[in-house]
Amino acid sequence: MESRPKYYGREFHGLISREDADELLVGIEGAYLIRESQRQPGTYTLALRFGGQTLNYRLFYDGKHFVGEKRFESVHDLVTDGLITLYIETKAAEYIAKMTTNPIYQHLGYTSLLKDNITHRLSRARSETKRVTFQHDDKSKTLASYSTEEMQALPEPRAQFIGTKGSAKGELMPHRVKLKDRKHQELLALALGVNLGGKGALLWKPLKILACSQISPSPLSRRTTLKDGPEKHCHYEKMHNFKVHTFRGPHWCEYCANFMWGLIAQGVRCSDCGLNVHKQCSKLVPSDCQPDLRRIKKVFSCDLTTLVKAHNTSRPMVLEMCIKEIEDRGIQSEGLYRVSGFTEHIEDVRLAFDRDGEKADISANIYPDINIIAGAMKLYLRDLPIPVITYDVYSKFILAAKIPDPDSRLEAVHDSLLQLPPAHYETLRYLMTHLKRVTMCEKDNYMNSENLGIVFGPTLMRPPDQNTLTTLNDMRYQKLIVQLLIEHEDILF
Repeated sequence: MESRPKYYGREFHGLISREDADELLVGIEGAYLIRESQRQPGTYTLALRFGGQTLNYRLFYDGKHFVGEKRFESVHDLVTDGLITLYIETKAAEYIAKMTTNPIYQHLGYTSLLKDNITHRLSRARSETKRVTFQHDDKSKTLASYSTEEMQALPEPRAQFIGTKGSAKGELMPHRVKLKDRKHQELLALALGVNLGGKGALLWKPLKILACSQISPSPLSRRTTLKDGPEKHCHYEKMHNFKVHTFRGPHWCEYCANFMWGLIAQGVRCSDCGLNVHKQCSKLVPSDCQPDLRRIKKVFSCDLTTLVKAHNTSRPMVLEMCIKEIEDRGIQSEGLYRVSGFTEHIEDVRLAFDRDGEKADISANIYPDINIIAGAMKLYLRDLPIPVITYDVYSKFILAAKIPDPDSRLEAVHDSLLQLPPAHYETLRYLMTHLKRVTMCEKDNYMNSENLGIVFGPTLMRPPDQNTLTTLNDMRYQKLIVQLLIEHEDILF
Protein backbone atom coordinates (compact mmCIF):
# COMPACT_ATOMS: atom_id res chain seq x y z
CA MET A 1 0.00 0.00 0.00
CA GLU A 2 1.33 3.42 -0.98
CA SER A 3 2.15 5.83 1.82
CA ARG A 4 -0.09 8.86 1.97
CA PRO A 5 1.49 12.23 2.88
CA LYS A 6 0.12 13.35 6.25
CA TYR A 7 -0.97 16.73 4.86
CA TYR A 8 -3.27 15.17 2.19
CA GLY A 9 -6.56 13.39 2.79
CA ARG A 10 -9.00 11.47 0.60
CA GLU A 11 -8.08 13.64 -2.39
CA PHE A 12 -4.73 11.80 -2.66
CA HIS A 13 -4.83 9.02 -5.29
CA GLY A 14 -1.24 7.84 -5.23
CA LEU A 15 1.10 7.24 -8.17
CA ILE A 16 -1.20 7.49 -11.20
CA SER A 17 -0.74 8.85 -14.69
CA ARG A 18 -2.30 11.95 -16.27
CA GLU A 19 -4.55 9.70 -18.36
CA ASP A 20 -5.81 7.85 -15.26
CA ALA A 21 -6.54 11.17 -13.51
CA ASP A 22 -8.40 12.41 -16.58
CA GLU A 23 -10.59 9.29 -16.63
CA LEU A 24 -11.49 9.70 -12.95
CA LEU A 25 -12.43 13.37 -13.38
CA VAL A 26 -14.11 13.30 -16.80
CA GLY A 27 -17.57 14.82 -16.91
CA ILE A 28 -17.44 16.30 -13.40
CA GLU A 29 -16.79 20.04 -13.69
CA GLY A 30 -14.86 21.40 -10.69
CA ALA A 31 -13.71 17.97 -9.50
CA TYR A 32 -10.07 17.52 -8.43
CA LEU A 33 -7.58 15.04 -7.07
CA ILE A 34 -3.93 14.91 -6.04
CA ARG A 35 -1.55 12.40 -7.55
CA GLU A 36 2.11 11.60 -7.21
CA SER A 37 3.96 12.37 -10.43
CA GLN A 38 5.18 9.38 -12.42
CA ARG A 39 7.81 11.49 -14.14
CA GLN A 40 9.18 12.89 -10.85
CA PRO A 41 8.36 10.53 -7.95
CA GLY A 42 8.16 12.35 -4.62
CA THR A 43 6.50 15.39 -6.20
CA TYR A 44 2.75 15.97 -6.31
CA THR A 45 0.33 17.31 -8.89
CA LEU A 46 -3.11 18.86 -8.54
CA ALA A 47 -5.43 17.64 -11.32
CA LEU A 48 -8.44 19.94 -11.71
CA ARG A 49 -11.38 19.63 -14.10
CA PHE A 50 -12.43 22.91 -15.67
CA GLY A 51 -13.86 23.92 -19.05
CA GLY A 52 -14.18 20.35 -20.26
CA GLN A 53 -10.51 19.50 -19.73
CA THR A 54 -8.20 18.34 -16.94
CA LEU A 55 -5.63 20.92 -15.85
CA ASN A 56 -2.49 19.80 -14.03
CA TYR A 57 -0.54 22.00 -11.59
CA ARG A 58 2.63 21.27 -9.62
CA LEU A 59 1.58 21.32 -5.94
CA PHE A 60 3.80 22.41 -3.03
CA TYR A 61 3.55 22.34 0.76
CA ASP A 62 5.60 24.29 3.32
CA GLY A 63 3.08 24.27 6.15
CA LYS A 64 0.51 25.63 3.72
CA HIS A 65 -0.59 24.50 0.28
CA PHE A 66 0.29 26.53 -2.79
CA VAL A 67 0.63 26.47 -6.56
CA GLY A 68 1.81 30.05 -7.08
CA GLU A 69 2.48 32.76 -4.50
CA LYS A 70 -0.80 32.48 -2.60
CA ARG A 71 -0.83 29.98 0.25
CA PHE A 72 -3.83 28.19 1.75
CA GLU A 73 -4.59 26.24 4.90
CA SER A 74 -6.27 23.44 2.93
CA VAL A 75 -6.25 22.08 -0.61
CA HIS A 76 -10.01 22.70 -0.77
CA ASP A 77 -9.46 26.45 -0.21
CA LEU A 78 -6.76 26.48 -2.88
CA VAL A 79 -9.05 24.77 -5.40
CA THR A 80 -11.94 27.12 -4.57
CA ASP A 81 -9.78 30.17 -5.21
CA GLY A 82 -8.40 28.61 -8.38
CA LEU A 83 -11.86 27.86 -9.80
CA ILE A 84 -13.01 31.43 -9.13
CA THR A 85 -9.93 32.81 -10.84
CA LEU A 86 -10.24 30.49 -13.84
CA TYR A 87 -13.90 31.38 -14.26
CA ILE A 88 -13.19 35.11 -14.06
CA GLU A 89 -10.28 34.91 -16.50
CA THR A 90 -12.40 32.92 -18.95
CA LYS A 91 -15.70 34.80 -18.71
CA ALA A 92 -14.70 38.31 -17.73
CA ALA A 93 -11.21 38.97 -19.10
CA GLU A 94 -12.32 41.89 -21.30
CA TYR A 95 -14.29 43.52 -18.48
CA ILE A 96 -11.42 43.15 -16.01
CA ALA A 97 -8.93 44.67 -18.46
CA LYS A 98 -11.21 47.66 -19.01
CA MET A 99 -11.82 48.08 -15.28
CA THR A 100 -8.11 47.94 -14.50
CA THR A 101 -7.23 50.77 -16.88
CA ASN A 102 -10.26 52.95 -16.18
CA PRO A 103 -11.88 52.25 -12.79
CA ILE A 104 -15.00 54.44 -12.65
CA TYR A 105 -17.43 53.28 -9.99
CA GLN A 106 -19.41 56.37 -9.09
CA HIS A 107 -22.61 54.71 -10.29
CA LEU A 108 -22.41 52.11 -7.55
CA GLY A 109 -24.68 52.95 -4.65
CA TYR A 110 -22.52 51.55 -1.89
CA THR A 111 -19.30 53.14 -3.16
CA SER A 112 -20.01 56.59 -1.77
CA LEU A 113 -20.94 55.13 1.60
CA LEU A 114 -17.71 53.17 1.73
CA LYS A 115 -15.69 56.22 0.72
CA ASP A 116 -17.25 58.13 3.60
CA ASN A 117 -16.24 55.36 6.00
CA ILE A 118 -12.71 55.25 4.61
CA THR A 119 -12.38 59.03 4.76
CA HIS A 120 -13.45 58.89 8.40
CA ARG A 121 -10.97 56.10 9.15
CA LEU A 122 -8.08 57.83 7.41
CA SER A 123 -8.76 61.22 8.98
CA ARG A 124 -9.18 60.08 12.58
CA ALA A 125 -5.72 61.29 13.44
CA ARG A 126 -6.54 64.69 11.99
CA SER A 127 -9.85 65.07 13.84
CA GLU A 128 -8.16 66.79 16.78
CA THR A 129 -7.53 70.20 15.25
CA LYS A 130 -4.94 72.59 16.61
CA ARG A 131 -6.36 74.47 19.60
CA VAL A 132 -5.00 77.64 21.15
CA THR A 133 -6.01 78.38 24.73
CA PHE A 134 -6.97 81.88 25.85
CA GLN A 135 -7.74 83.32 29.26
CA HIS A 136 -11.38 84.26 29.78
CA ASP A 137 -12.15 85.84 33.17
CA ASP A 138 -9.33 83.82 34.78
CA LYS A 139 -10.72 80.56 33.36
CA SER A 140 -8.90 78.80 30.56
CA LYS A 141 -11.09 77.26 27.88
CA THR A 142 -10.62 76.72 24.16
CA LEU A 143 -13.20 78.00 21.74
CA ALA A 144 -13.37 74.58 20.11
CA SER A 145 -14.49 73.08 23.44
CA TYR A 146 -17.82 75.00 23.45
CA SER A 147 -20.86 73.06 22.37
CA THR A 148 -23.48 74.60 20.07
CA GLU A 149 -25.78 75.16 23.04
CA GLU A 150 -23.00 76.86 25.00
CA MET A 151 -22.15 79.09 22.07
CA GLN A 152 -25.78 80.19 21.78
CA ALA A 153 -25.94 80.86 25.52
CA LEU A 154 -22.94 83.18 25.54
CA PRO A 155 -23.65 86.70 26.91
CA GLU A 156 -23.95 89.65 24.60
CA PRO A 157 -20.51 90.84 23.52
CA ARG A 158 -18.71 93.70 25.16
CA ALA A 159 -17.20 96.04 22.65
CA GLN A 160 -13.47 96.61 23.10
CA PHE A 161 -12.61 99.91 21.50
CA ILE A 162 -8.95 100.21 20.73
CA GLY A 163 -8.03 103.82 19.97
CA THR A 164 -8.13 107.27 21.56
CA LYS A 165 -9.68 107.74 24.96
CA GLY A 166 -13.30 108.75 24.75
CA SER A 167 -14.16 106.87 21.58
CA ALA A 168 -17.86 106.23 21.74
CA LYS A 169 -18.77 104.70 18.45
CA GLY A 170 -17.76 101.61 16.66
CA GLU A 171 -19.32 99.02 14.46
CA LEU A 172 -19.78 95.72 16.29
CA MET A 173 -19.71 92.43 14.47
CA PRO A 174 -22.86 90.27 14.78
CA HIS A 175 -23.02 88.21 17.96
CA ARG A 176 -23.33 84.83 16.24
CA VAL A 177 -20.09 84.91 14.30
CA LYS A 178 -19.09 81.81 12.42
CA LEU A 179 -16.64 79.60 14.26
CA LYS A 180 -14.00 80.13 11.60
CA ASP A 181 -14.18 83.92 11.88
CA ARG A 182 -13.96 83.76 15.66
CA LYS A 183 -10.93 81.46 15.46
CA HIS A 184 -9.26 83.82 13.00
CA GLN A 185 -9.82 86.73 15.37
CA GLU A 186 -8.39 84.79 18.31
CA LEU A 187 -5.22 84.04 16.35
CA LEU A 188 -4.90 87.70 15.39
CA ALA A 189 -5.38 88.75 18.98
CA LEU A 190 -2.78 86.23 20.12
CA ALA A 191 -0.26 87.59 17.61
CA LEU A 192 -0.86 91.15 18.86
CA GLY A 193 -1.08 90.28 22.54
CA VAL A 194 -4.63 91.65 22.81
CA ASN A 195 -7.01 90.34 25.48
CA LEU A 196 -10.33 89.38 23.98
CA GLY A 197 -12.16 89.79 27.27
CA GLY A 198 -14.78 87.43 28.65
CA LYS A 199 -16.59 84.66 26.85
CA GLY A 200 -18.35 86.03 23.84
CA ALA A 201 -16.33 89.23 23.62
CA LEU A 202 -15.46 89.87 20.01
CA LEU A 203 -12.96 92.04 18.22
CA TRP A 204 -14.10 95.36 16.88
CA LYS A 205 -13.91 95.41 13.10
CA PRO A 206 -11.42 98.29 12.84
CA LEU A 207 -9.05 96.30 15.10
CA LYS A 208 -9.38 93.28 12.84
CA ILE A 209 -8.28 95.37 9.86
CA LEU A 210 -5.43 96.90 11.87
CA ALA A 211 -4.25 93.46 12.96
CA CYS A 212 -4.06 92.22 9.39
CA SER A 213 -1.89 95.18 8.39
CA GLN A 214 0.44 94.70 11.35
CA ILE A 215 1.21 91.01 10.96
CA SER A 216 2.10 90.90 7.29
CA PRO A 217 5.58 92.47 7.06
CA SER A 218 8.67 90.95 5.49
CA PRO A 219 8.95 87.26 6.49
CA LEU A 220 12.24 87.81 8.32
CA SER A 221 10.87 90.58 10.54
CA ARG A 222 8.52 88.23 12.36
CA ARG A 223 9.57 86.53 15.61
CA THR A 224 8.51 83.21 17.01
CA THR A 225 6.28 84.56 19.79
CA LEU A 226 4.94 81.12 20.67
CA LYS A 227 8.21 79.19 20.25
CA ASP A 228 8.40 78.25 23.89
CA GLY A 229 4.65 77.95 24.36
CA PRO A 230 2.59 74.79 24.88
CA GLU A 231 3.40 71.90 22.57
CA LYS A 232 1.12 71.52 19.57
CA HIS A 233 0.71 68.32 17.57
CA CYS A 234 1.14 68.90 13.86
CA HIS A 235 -0.86 66.81 11.44
CA TYR A 236 1.40 66.36 8.47
CA GLU A 237 0.34 65.10 5.07
CA LYS A 238 1.98 61.88 3.99
CA MET A 239 1.74 59.92 0.76
CA HIS A 240 0.87 56.23 0.98
CA ASN A 241 3.70 53.77 0.46
CA PHE A 242 1.93 51.38 -1.91
CA LYS A 243 3.50 48.07 -2.88
CA VAL A 244 2.10 45.30 -5.08
CA HIS A 245 0.44 42.68 -2.89
CA THR A 246 -1.03 39.21 -3.29
CA PHE A 247 -4.20 38.84 -1.20
CA ARG A 248 -5.43 35.54 0.22
CA GLY A 249 -9.04 34.81 -0.56
CA PRO A 250 -11.62 37.35 -1.77
CA HIS A 251 -10.61 40.98 -1.21
CA TRP A 252 -12.24 44.32 -1.93
CA CYS A 253 -10.67 47.67 -2.76
CA GLU A 254 -11.00 50.09 0.14
CA TYR A 255 -11.27 53.05 -2.21
CA CYS A 256 -13.84 51.99 -4.81
CA ALA A 257 -15.43 49.04 -2.94
CA ASN A 258 -15.05 46.70 -5.93
CA PHE A 259 -13.66 43.18 -5.90
CA MET A 260 -9.95 42.67 -6.55
CA TRP A 261 -9.72 40.18 -9.39
CA GLY A 262 -6.95 37.72 -10.11
CA LEU A 263 -4.96 34.92 -8.53
CA ILE A 264 -1.82 36.90 -7.65
CA ALA A 265 -0.87 40.59 -7.35
CA GLN A 266 -4.53 41.66 -7.35
CA GLY A 267 -3.78 45.14 -5.97
CA VAL A 268 -1.50 47.23 -3.79
CA ARG A 269 -1.19 47.67 -0.04
CA CYS A 270 0.26 50.62 1.86
CA SER A 271 3.10 49.16 3.89
CA ASP A 272 2.75 51.98 6.46
CA CYS A 273 -1.00 52.01 7.19
CA GLY A 274 -2.32 48.82 5.53
CA LEU A 275 -4.75 50.48 3.06
CA ASN A 276 -5.67 47.97 0.31
CA VAL A 277 -6.69 49.31 -3.12
CA HIS A 278 -6.57 48.55 -6.83
CA LYS A 279 -3.37 49.65 -8.53
CA GLN A 280 -5.28 52.23 -10.59
CA CYS A 281 -7.26 53.41 -7.56
CA SER A 282 -3.99 54.09 -5.73
CA LYS A 283 -3.48 57.06 -8.08
CA LEU A 284 -6.69 58.63 -6.75
CA VAL A 285 -6.08 58.13 -3.03
CA PRO A 286 -5.18 61.43 -1.29
CA SER A 287 -2.00 61.93 0.75
CA ASP A 288 -3.64 61.01 4.04
CA CYS A 289 -1.62 58.01 5.20
CA GLN A 290 -1.72 57.48 8.97
CA PRO A 291 1.08 54.97 9.69
CA ASP A 292 0.38 52.16 12.12
CA LEU A 293 3.04 51.66 14.80
CA ARG A 294 2.66 47.89 14.42
CA ARG A 295 3.89 48.20 10.83
CA ILE A 296 6.93 50.35 11.65
CA LYS A 297 9.71 47.78 11.91
CA LYS A 298 12.44 50.13 13.14
CA VAL A 299 13.12 53.69 14.24
CA PHE A 300 16.50 54.35 12.63
CA SER A 301 16.44 54.56 8.82
CA CYS A 302 12.68 55.18 8.90
CA ASP A 303 11.27 58.04 6.84
CA LEU A 304 10.93 61.13 9.04
CA THR A 305 7.29 61.94 8.24
CA THR A 306 6.30 58.28 8.65
CA LEU A 307 7.87 58.10 12.10
CA VAL A 308 6.38 61.31 13.49
CA LYS A 309 2.91 60.45 12.19
CA ALA A 310 3.12 56.94 13.63
CA HIS A 311 4.01 58.38 17.05
CA ASN A 312 1.66 61.38 16.60
CA THR A 313 4.43 63.83 17.49
CA SER A 314 5.79 66.96 15.84
CA ARG A 315 9.33 65.61 15.53
CA PRO A 316 11.12 62.28 15.99
CA MET A 317 11.30 61.06 19.58
CA VAL A 318 14.95 60.02 19.04
CA LEU A 319 15.84 63.69 18.57
CA GLU A 320 13.79 64.83 21.57
CA MET A 321 15.14 62.17 23.93
CA CYS A 322 18.78 62.65 22.90
CA ILE A 323 18.61 66.45 23.07
CA LYS A 324 16.95 66.33 26.50
CA GLU A 325 19.68 64.00 27.78
CA ILE A 326 22.44 66.18 26.30
CA GLU A 327 21.02 69.43 27.69
CA ASP A 328 20.44 67.87 31.11
CA ARG A 329 23.95 66.57 31.63
CA GLY A 330 26.34 67.33 28.79
CA ILE A 331 25.76 70.63 27.03
CA GLN A 332 29.00 71.99 28.55
CA SER A 333 31.02 68.90 27.59
CA GLU A 334 34.20 69.88 25.75
CA GLY A 335 34.04 69.04 22.05
CA LEU A 336 30.34 68.12 22.16
CA TYR A 337 29.29 66.62 18.77
CA ARG A 338 32.93 66.79 17.60
CA VAL A 339 34.31 64.11 19.92
CA SER A 340 33.19 60.61 18.91
CA GLY A 341 31.78 58.05 21.31
CA PHE A 342 32.55 54.33 21.12
CA THR A 343 31.03 52.92 17.94
CA GLU A 344 29.78 49.73 19.62
CA HIS A 345 28.00 51.75 22.31
CA ILE A 346 26.40 54.01 19.71
CA GLU A 347 25.21 50.87 17.94
CA ASP A 348 23.72 49.67 21.25
CA VAL A 349 21.73 52.91 21.46
CA ARG A 350 20.47 52.38 17.92
CA LEU A 351 19.34 48.85 18.74
CA ALA A 352 17.65 50.10 21.93
CA PHE A 353 15.59 52.64 19.98
CA ASP A 354 14.70 50.11 17.26
CA ARG A 355 13.68 47.57 19.88
CA ASP A 356 12.04 49.69 22.60
CA GLY A 357 11.12 52.95 20.83
CA GLU A 358 10.40 55.78 23.24
CA LYS A 359 10.95 53.41 26.18
CA ALA A 360 14.66 53.08 25.35
CA ASP A 361 16.89 53.79 28.35
CA ILE A 362 19.67 56.24 27.42
CA SER A 363 20.24 57.58 30.93
CA ALA A 364 23.64 58.22 32.56
CA ASN A 365 23.32 54.92 34.43
CA ILE A 366 23.56 53.03 31.12
CA TYR A 367 25.62 55.45 29.01
CA PRO A 368 27.69 57.78 31.25
CA ASP A 369 29.62 59.19 28.27
CA ILE A 370 27.44 61.93 26.74
CA ASN A 371 29.35 61.61 23.46
CA ILE A 372 27.61 58.26 22.92
CA ILE A 373 24.19 59.95 23.01
CA ALA A 374 25.43 62.78 20.76
CA GLY A 375 26.87 60.20 18.35
CA ALA A 376 23.61 58.24 18.29
CA MET A 377 21.67 61.40 17.46
CA LYS A 378 24.04 62.24 14.59
CA LEU A 379 23.78 58.64 13.35
CA TYR A 380 19.98 58.87 13.37
CA LEU A 381 20.02 62.06 11.28
CA ARG A 382 22.65 60.63 8.94
CA ASP A 383 20.68 57.40 8.39
CA LEU A 384 17.43 59.10 7.35
CA PRO A 385 16.43 57.85 3.86
CA ILE A 386 15.54 61.45 3.01
CA PRO A 387 17.80 63.97 4.79
CA VAL A 388 16.34 66.65 7.05
CA ILE A 389 17.08 69.19 4.30
CA THR A 390 15.47 67.16 1.54
CA TYR A 391 16.86 66.36 -1.88
CA ASP A 392 14.15 68.49 -3.50
CA VAL A 393 15.33 71.73 -1.90
CA TYR A 394 19.04 70.92 -1.56
CA SER A 395 20.03 72.94 -4.64
CA LYS A 396 17.99 75.95 -3.46
CA PHE A 397 19.94 76.04 -0.18
CA ILE A 398 23.27 75.74 -2.01
CA LEU A 399 22.32 78.57 -4.36
CA ALA A 400 21.24 80.69 -1.38
CA ALA A 401 24.61 80.08 0.31
CA LYS A 402 26.40 81.42 -2.79
CA ILE A 403 24.65 84.83 -2.65
CA PRO A 404 27.23 87.44 -1.57
CA ASP A 405 24.85 89.97 -0.03
CA PRO A 406 24.09 88.88 3.60
CA ASP A 407 20.49 90.17 3.68
CA SER A 408 19.57 88.66 0.31
CA ARG A 409 21.24 85.41 1.30
CA LEU A 410 19.23 85.25 4.51
CA GLU A 411 16.00 85.91 2.61
CA ALA A 412 16.84 83.11 0.15
CA VAL A 413 17.57 80.69 3.00
CA HIS A 414 14.26 81.59 4.62
CA ASP A 415 12.37 81.02 1.36
CA SER A 416 14.07 77.62 1.00
CA LEU A 417 13.09 76.67 4.55
CA LEU A 418 9.43 77.28 3.75
CA GLN A 419 9.62 74.66 1.00
CA LEU A 420 10.59 71.87 3.40
CA PRO A 421 7.93 69.28 4.32
CA PRO A 422 6.36 70.15 7.71
CA ALA A 423 8.00 67.29 9.63
CA HIS A 424 11.42 68.19 8.24
CA TYR A 425 10.92 71.89 8.96
CA GLU A 426 9.89 71.25 12.58
CA THR A 427 12.77 68.80 13.11
CA LEU A 428 15.28 71.32 11.75
CA ARG A 429 13.79 74.15 13.83
CA TYR A 430 13.99 72.08 17.02
CA LEU A 431 17.57 71.02 16.29
CA MET A 432 18.73 74.57 15.50
CA THR A 433 17.17 75.87 18.71
CA HIS A 434 19.19 73.26 20.61
CA LEU A 435 22.41 74.02 18.73
CA LYS A 436 21.94 77.72 19.48
CA ARG A 437 21.91 76.80 23.18
CA VAL A 438 25.06 74.75 22.63
CA THR A 439 26.84 77.82 21.25
CA MET A 440 25.83 79.79 24.34
CA CYS A 441 28.13 77.46 26.32
CA GLU A 442 31.03 77.96 23.91
CA LYS A 443 33.45 78.95 26.67
CA ASP A 444 33.04 75.46 28.16
CA ASN A 445 32.41 73.20 25.16
CA TYR A 446 34.45 75.16 22.59
CA MET A 447 31.71 74.63 19.99
CA ASN A 448 30.66 77.74 18.09
CA SER A 449 28.26 77.94 15.14
CA GLU A 450 31.06 77.44 12.61
CA ASN A 451 32.30 74.26 14.32
CA LEU A 452 28.75 72.92 14.52
CA GLY A 453 28.25 73.79 10.85
CA ILE A 454 31.25 71.65 9.95
CA VAL A 455 29.83 68.73 11.98
CA PHE A 456 26.17 68.95 10.95
CA GLY A 457 26.45 70.26 7.38
CA PRO A 458 27.01 66.85 5.70
CA THR A 459 24.65 65.21 8.23
CA LEU A 460 21.65 67.40 7.43
CA MET A 461 22.34 67.96 3.72
CA ARG A 462 23.22 65.44 1.04
CA PRO A 463 23.28 66.10 -2.73
CA PRO A 464 20.62 64.11 -4.64
CA ASP A 465 23.11 62.49 -7.03
CA GLN A 466 25.50 61.39 -4.23
CA ASN A 467 28.40 62.41 -6.46
CA THR A 468 31.71 62.49 -4.57
CA LEU A 469 33.02 65.54 -6.41
CA THR A 470 29.75 67.44 -5.87
CA THR A 471 29.81 66.55 -2.18
CA LEU A 472 33.35 67.87 -1.77
CA ASN A 473 32.57 71.08 -3.67
CA ASP A 474 29.41 71.70 -1.61
CA MET A 475 30.90 71.07 1.84
CA ARG A 476 31.74 74.71 2.53
CA TYR A 477 28.21 75.76 1.51
CA GLN A 478 26.68 73.03 3.69
CA LYS A 479 28.71 74.34 6.62
CA LEU A 480 27.66 77.92 5.88
CA ILE A 481 23.95 77.02 5.70
CA VAL A 482 23.97 75.29 9.10
CA GLN A 483 26.02 78.14 10.55
CA LEU A 484 23.44 80.68 9.31
CA LEU A 485 20.55 78.57 10.62
CA ILE A 486 22.13 78.50 14.09
CA GLU A 487 23.14 82.16 14.24
CA HIS A 488 19.80 83.45 12.90
CA GLU A 489 17.58 80.76 14.39
CA ASP A 490 15.37 83.37 16.05
CA ILE A 491 14.35 85.02 12.78
CA LEU A 492 14.58 82.18 10.26
CA PHE A 493 12.11 79.87 12.02
